[in-house]
Amino acid sequence: MAWVRRYHRYLAWLVSLVAVGGSLYFSEVMGYIPCELCWVQRIFMYPLAIMLGIATYLDDSRIIRYALPLSLTGGLVSVYHYMKQKMPGFDELAPCTQGVPCSGEYINWLGFITIPFLALIAFILISLLLWVGRNQVD
Repeated sequence: MAWVRRYHRYLAWLVSLVAVGGSLYFSEVMGYIPCELCWVQRIFMYPLAIMLGIATYLDDSRIIRYALPLSLTGGLVSVYHYMKQKMPGFDELAPCTQGVPCSGEYINWLGFITIPFLALIAFILISLLLWVGRNQVD
């Protein structure tokens, strides 16, 4: 656990890079068109990759003040999106009105792993890694 605390920014940055790479793979290589909520999740994840990279390079422990709110908010959007996919009737409360329906599932691995679920895991990991390293003295 000590090495996680020591390298928390590197690990959080790595998670964000994998998430950004995954989203670009799904849209640019596989041809999956992002829905409205996928775009919102991207709005929260893509800056994290840049911010965490800069904070890692500069060894800036203050990044938690800026990155944690983005990560937590992106995670909430992912939870909402996942609920729209997996809870019957939930999509009718606030349906996506343009483009690809937010309740659609391009992937459904093991019956529960969808793209919003993958984004949620990334946001949770980033948040936890930032929280674990919050008191580290540089």
